[in-house]
Amino acid sequence: MKAVVMAGGEGTRLRPMTSSMPKPLLPVANRPIMEHVLRLLKRHGLTETVVTVQFLASLVKNYFGDGEELGMELTYANEEKPLGTAGSVKNAEEALKDDAFLVISGDALTDFDLTELINFHKEKGALVTVCLTRVPNPLEFGITIVDEEGKVERFLEKPTWGQVFSDTVNTGIYVMEPEVFDYVEPDVPVDWSGDVFPQLMKEGKPIYGYVAEGYWEDVGTHESYVKAQADVLEGKVDVDIDGFEISPGVWVAEGAEVHPDAVLRGPLYIGDYAKVESGAEIREHTVVGSNVVVKSGAFLHRAVVHDNVYVGQHSNLRGCVVGKNTDIMRAARIEDGAVIGDECLIGEESIVQGNVRVYPFKTIEAGAFVNTSVIWESRGQAHLFGARGVSGILNVEITPELAVRLAGAYATTLKKGSTVTTARDHSRGARALKRAVISALQASAIDVRDLENVPLPVARQQTARGSAGGIMIRTTPGVPDSVDIMFFDGQGADLSQAGQRKLDRVFARQEYRRAFPGEIGDLYFPSSVFDSYTGSLLRNVDTTGIAESGLKVVVDASNGSAGLVLPSLLGKLGVDSLTINPGLDESRPTETAEMRRSGLVRLGEIVASSGAAFGVRFDPVGERLSLVDEKGRIIEDDRALLVMLDLVAAERRSGRVALPVTTTRIAEQVAAYHGTQVEWTTTSPDDLTRVGGAEGTIFGGDGKGGFIVPEFGSVFDGTAAFVRLIGLVARTQLTLSQIDARIPRAHVLKRDLATPWAVKGLVMRRVVEAAGDRSVDTTDGVRVVETDGRWVMVLPDPAEAVTHLWAEGPDDASAQALLDEWSAVVDSAGR
Repeated sequence: MKAVVMAGGEGTRLRPMTSSMPKPLLPVANRPIMEHVLRLLKRHGLTETVVTVQFLASLVKNYFGDGEELGMELTYANEEKPLGTAGSVKNAEEALKDDAFLVISGDALTDFDLTELINFHKEKGALVTVCLTRVPNPLEFGITIVDEEGKVERFLEKPTWGQVFSDTVNTGIYVMEPEVFDYVEPDVPVDWSGDVFPQLMKEGKPIYGYVAEGYWEDVGTHESYVKAQADVLEGKVDVDIDGFEISPGVWVAEGAEVHPDAVLRGPLYIGDYAKVESGAEIREHTVVGSNVVVKSGAFLHRAVVHDNVYVGQHSNLRGCVVGKNTDIMRAARIEDGAVIGDECLIGEESIVQGNVRVYPFKTIEAGAFVNTSVIWESRGQAHLFGARGVSGILNVEITPELAVRLAGAYATTLKKGSTVTTARDHSRGARALKRAVISALQASAIDVRDLENVPLPVARQQTARGSAGGIMIRTTPGVPDSVDIMFFDGQGADLSQAGQRKLDRVFARQEYRRAFPGEIGDLYFPSSVFDSYTGSLLRNVDTTGIAESGLKVVVDASNGSAGLVLPSLLGKLGVDSLTINPGLDESRPTETAEMRRSGLVRLGEIVASSGAAFGVRFDPVGERLSLVDEKGRIIEDDRALLVMLDLVAAERRSGRVALPVTTTRIAEQVAAYHGTQVEWTTTSPDDLTRVGGAEGTIFGGDGKGGFIVPEFGSVFDGTAAFVRLIGLVARTQLTLSQIDARIPRAHVLKRDLATPWAVKGLVMRRVVEAAGDRSVDTTDGVRVVETDGRWVMVLPDPAEAVTHLWAEGPDDASAQALLDEWSAVVDSAGR
């Protein structure tokens, strides 16, 4: 006997899950519903099967093919238009006309004994046997009355409660003889229960009903879809579960990686090659699809998560469905009954309320509160560029495909035949992405100078030597699983705001330039890059007095690319130095705040025990510098800025220094004492770079370990700052602790507040209104200055749903009070 699987329905009640996927392919316990149906057919010897398809037919055909993988023979009958339940089977008449056949829906989950059904049909000599089952709520189904012999006496499709005369319903499973096709008109919509069966009964044809025992669930709504998952996990339905039951009710598929410290409370299912990190909690009735990543602190309960989903740290998913290829970012919440479509982005700390539908390819902004369905528009704002270029989680937000499109857009903003310098840090992810970037640049008629693994300042300096621009790929500082794609202009500085907007426009429109075969760009690898860099550095930065000073310094290269430059540099400086952690460590392309702190503590111990003048610690890409004084004490970054400022200003006695407006006003006192002045800039690195490179600027810094040495370059450069510091200390004959001691203590506190995008403008207006008659500085954000000199600054983040606040006072208590006062202003506006 052959079988017919009806797989042509649109599943409109299941949208948005079925917006981009046919209903029979929806996974139940990580297998399509229709695969469960086909396996049931095979179990009962029905291996020759015709599949009727219509909506998204190609996806069904591509998935199941000819059925060989299941040990079946599948053929397909394609409907050009919906033909109804009978019309679709009539469309397959040619393959079914020789013998009795079984009809079953491709989107209902069941374990009925089909062999018993077929035997009943043969025993009764029926023309049609309808498979029936008993349900508590028959309103959504066709109810049926049968006599003692099993002959059908009455049908009624989808009754009201007033019409209910039975709890026995039609499951849509039938055994039929070919003669039934005589009652189905071809190429028009015809239904079995609405059109054909009433006619057969009218003519007295033998229609029987077989009441089956077992499980049956018509997966037609979101509630029934989630229920079906729970029933499979509870063992209420006899289907195959692909995987290993590692403890009662906890199923884990092949290749899945579950950390021993993850909390698993079954019944639940974790798909093949999924990864569940330490501290994640997965609870009852949760299904995690293939290749899903569940980060530490995430909580999932009764959640159905389709394939290739990223579930961020501390996110919370309860009773929801998440479509494939969706990214759920840190601390997002998706409530009971919500459904997220395929390929969506749910931003950090956003909340999707219960029963909300988010259709495929939508973005929910960070911090958003979504209580209505998102069908047409994205609830978010696209921000390509953040504070560090284009940043995101490797292979989640930043993929090779995105890198290719970004590089193509960047190339399109440049002239054909231009040269772009590329570089990376020592991580594997950066190496892989850079190869994609180089290919895209060459394919857009751009020549590429590839520096391979170099410190970030070297990449900037080399870019400024004749390139139209540059691209550096590095691991995001402090976030090991994220990367930054940084774009430079022709001077090696970060792209200006105008340059970013231009690239953004090309990327958004996807108007990429493509080269003809004869225009494909060249790729070459310049030699002597480090010698060129150190030679230029020593020519431009004052090193007098170093050789004669007899200084001893300890240098920590942090197992990063800064260590590639230090050997030749330290030898030429003529300084007595001890270098620690010089080798590259691919497993540590960046460092967390804890790792950095412990490294500085260790550096301090070595400095104190060796009698060195001071110690410096580079970040892994050589951009930033941390200091330890001769006593082994850590000089915090904000203090290190003041120490460097004091040294430079005391030597120069004129000029100006570039500092962001968030810097303590003690800096003004230090600069003025030595006859220099401060030029305040915005917090944007490109603005600091602009002022740092202007004539008359003698120094710049951001208070986070970034220092500008204008005589060498206008960008942050840890190595240049190190060389300058050695010279300054050698010539001043003062220790770092002595310099630090003569600078007044600063009391600056910082706080970040979540602020939805939609109210950011309102927040800033409320801040200005609340300032009243007080002095207001709008260099960047809004800085409100009190009459006693205390100040607070409120700045909306350009890339995240966050508002930053800084406050300074004569002591910590005063600064804290000011911060609390203005936090209340921001909070009240954001509600």
